[in-house]
Amino acid sequence: MEIVFSLVSSAVTKVFQLSGLSRNGMSTKTMEEKALDVYDVIRSIRDPEKPNTLEELEVVTEKCVELQELSEDEYLIIIKFSPTVPHCSLATLIGLCLQVKLQRCLPFKHKLEIYILEGTHSTEEDINKQINDKERIAAAMENPNLREIVEQCVAETDD
Repeated sequence: MEIVFSLVSSAVTKVFQLSGLSRNGMSTKTMEEKALDVYDVIRSIRDPEKPNTLEELEVVTEKCVELQELSEDEYLIIIKFSPTVPHCSLATLIGLCLQVKLQRCLPFKHKLEIYILEGTHSTEEDINKQINDKERIAAAMENPNLREIVEQCVAETDD
């Protein structure tokens, strides 16, 4: 009986994969579309030092966005960005901009994790802790100077 169940289970899994559906019925394409929606939100964030966007500097790419379904209407968004140089002093600020813009702009319920892509920064572990600490984010946004910089970076431009 266990063998039959195993065979049926793997057959059902294969049917779901071929149909583009997950076991819970959500279309894989929908997940890909949501990931692209997330990317569309972050790609236009301006670099704090340069006149370019994070997309133009290849700090973020479509591949840096991962989406996982937590429940029927909630998602885990994982962003792994690459600072322009391994000693980038503004990596924490870029992470803060990503946090702020996504919290403001996404129309669906989500949890957010933002990381520096492994091997792309000399202090990535420390920065990863900072940019995922809700209390530090709140404290940073209370600082008027930091808040102004973040607002300039996340503001939509009329290109």
